[in-house]
Amino acid sequence: MKIAVAVSNDYRKVTGHAGRTRKWLVFEVNDTEVAPNPTRVELEPDMVFHHFDDQGPHPLDGITAVITISAGEGFVKHMGKRGVEVAQTAETDPAKAAADYLAHCLSDPKPRPIGALICKALDLFSKH
Repeated sequence: MKIAVAVSNDYRKVTGHAGRTRKWLVFEVNDTEVAPNPTRVELEPDMVFHHFDDQGPHPLDGITAVITISAGEGFVKHMGKRGVEVAQTAETDPAKAAADYLAHCLSDPKPRPIGALICKALDLFSKH
């Protein structure tokens, strides 16, 4: 199983707006634990999920779950069609977020009423 975590430009913190995220850490899961040393993935602009049209392969193909601080409904639906679960959290440490997801104890996301409105507006212009 592979878990992709949306991260900041320096790969140190979990970020939001997953549909527009370019940098990801991909954690391999061995049996019941997250393997150390995740793979860094930087998406080209046309591979960002907000723009990707699902034609051809994608650098994050094969992932089982995405962890992010926030995601719009369009992103969640798009990933669901790809067979990928989207988990939102308040946790900012990528490795802890992946381990917590695997242990089914990932912290709930913080309420973000303005951020949710922005995501809904962006979803209106998304291809998905």
